[in-house]
Amino acid sequence: MRRLALGLLLAGCATAPQQPTPLELFNGRDLSGWRTIGDARWEVEQGELVGSIGGGSQSFLATEREFANFVLELELKNELPGNSGVQVRSHQNEKGRVFGYQIEIDPSDRAWSGGLYDEGRRGWLFDLKESPEARAAFRRGEWNHYRIELSGNHIRTWVNGMPVVDTTDDADASGFIALQVHSGNNTRVRFRNLRLTPLP
Repeated sequence: MRRLALGLLLAGCATAPQQPTPLELFNGRDLSGWRTIGDARWEVEQGELVGSIGGGSQSFLATEREFANFVLELELKNELPGNSGVQVRSHQNEKGRVFGYQIEIDPSDRAWSGGLYDEGRRGWLFDLKESPEARAAFRRGEWNHYRIELSGNHIRTWVNGMPVVDTTDDADASGFIALQVHSGNNTRVRFRNLRLTPLP
């Protein structure tokens, strides 16, 4: 009887699903694992990534790896009023232009933070015109928590726990992740605690 119970216990352990291990995308010390696109300035300050305007072009800090299905969680804070974004499943064309899904960081009065934009291609896929609760979730000049989930063609986002995007799109199945410093002269954003959990 004892052997049977032990055998059932071992069998149960053998079939228990393995929990994926979150990946720390930023080591808190330097830009290892990332590459720059454009002329923005990227620095590490107090364990945080800081992106700020350089020559004023559209700029990104992109992962060297590509990812397909995942949950990405991070914290961010704008220090100037210019908008920014988080690219997911993104790419770079032969002219160096970045394109792909962007989750908006929008400190303006429009307040579309967490919305889904298709950078370099189709424009807005999911805005916040009809979502006053989602528009109110972002806190200007404070730390904000973003959760971005991509599973197959399903795309969902949350800002500070508030659901924002829940939609489907088939344009990109995988690609790099990137942090944006928007073109212009008024963007400075801090990022920290970038964790990616792979999904099946």
